[in-house]
Amino acid sequence: MDLESVGDLAFHMILENLKPEDIASISCVSNRFRSVTSDDSLWSKICFHELSLTQPIDHRGNPLPSFKEAYRTWREDFVMYPWSLVKRVKRCWDNIETWLVNNFPEAKETLCEGASEAEIQELEDVLNVKLPLPTRILYRLHNGQEIEKLDVDTSTDAFGTSLGIIGGYSFYDHLVNVYLLPISHIIEETQQITNNLGFLRRSKYVLVAASSTYSEKLFFLNCTNGQLYVGTKELITNRDMMPCVPRNLISLDRELDGEKIQDAMLLWLEEHGRRLQRGSIKLIEEGKAKSINLFPEEPPLCSTAVTNGVQVRASALVIPELTDLQEGREKYLFSYSIRLSLQPQGCMINGISHRSCQLYWRHWLIHANDVVVSDVDGEAVIGMMSLQYPLLRPGDKEFAYQSCAALPTSSGSVEGSFTFVPGRLVEPKGDPFIATVARFPLERPDYIF
Repeated sequence: MDLESVGDLAFHMILENLKPEDIASISCVSNRFRSVTSDDSLWSKICFHELSLTQPIDHRGNPLPSFKEAYRTWREDFVMYPWSLVKRVKRCWDNIETWLVNNFPEAKETLCEGASEAEIQELEDVLNVKLPLPTRILYRLHNGQEIEKLDVDTSTDAFGTSLGIIGGYSFYDHLVNVYLLPISHIIEETQQITNNLGFLRRSKYVLVAASSTYSEKLFFLNCTNGQLYVGTKELITNRDMMPCVPRNLISLDRELDGEKIQDAMLLWLEEHGRRLQRGSIKLIEEGKAKSINLFPEEPPLCSTAVTNGVQVRASALVIPELTDLQEGREKYLFSYSIRLSLQPQGCMINGISHRSCQLYWRHWLIHANDVVVSDVDGEAVIGMMSLQYPLLRPGDKEFAYQSCAALPTSSGSVEGSFTFVPGRLVEPKGDPFIATVARFPLERPDYIF
């Protein structure tokens, strides 16, 4: 029995199990085959399976008349790249965009439509670099973020009203929120920086991400080895940078299967998307301001302890832009975030429930590796401008504050306790009690954001 004698339904089922290239070949056999293979329901399944498209659009979101036309357009627009790598990069962006649509649509609106090959070529010509394939495709799908749409308010003590899709943190007067630069800004900013740091130009670095706030944090892609680096405290004076992705994962060999080609930029954004989707990092709101908060929210990087109804969550981040890696004075700067809340049953002391409790004292043990390097006792907690004595009540939003610690090593930990008074400090309802802060790590991570 040949295919000509197969009914349309059975033939359609056969086509659904073939590759698009094979379907295109079959369409050339006869008029009947051309008609059956043009069925748009077939191409809608192909577009969904390969590109997660639910409507016929090109890579810039422009509508097209059919799914068959959409698939043809995508293949033609990316004909110069391994198709399996294009699909992987598309999945990376889809993961981030889905989270942004559901949680942070304001930031989603800042993503630019894809860059053209001409724009990418201009970047390479002006800066005398050759972007790794994954980064080229990343920018073909989204040309960074529109800086004009970033609403930065440095008068607030929130984590930042910037809409950077990488996110950030704050402690005291240090405020960071990282966004992806569009190509025009990559060219402009890289040229300005390399005028002062010639080694960046000689080693083929381009600036791809930066903080939109007054606290400077710069990410550079090395176009030769594919690694992503972030500048340290000594970037200007001693050229110090920290790698942001495990080196052994980077592979730029074009002889590999296309999907296995991966530079640090792709690995970095894939990991960021996974953390967003898992809830490892979350959106925070301070008044009208929103931002992606990079302090970890899940164990083992985030610890949780409950004492007498008081819940304390704690986690930390390395702060590369304030870290000094110079030999003889190596010092890693970590910021930690403490989140306090009172559980629904209130503060339980000797079987008696109190509807509030207030913090009075703190005690910290800070370890470098396993050695205690700091033993801190002090009144209250230190906020942006003054001492704070948070009052906890059931149902209230978590009270969060951030501080920092410097270590001579890249690994350590913090543990401690808070002293609370049931009721209020001015009207105590019982004796003070100790609320534990479970140990949480201070670590230089494999991925730095």
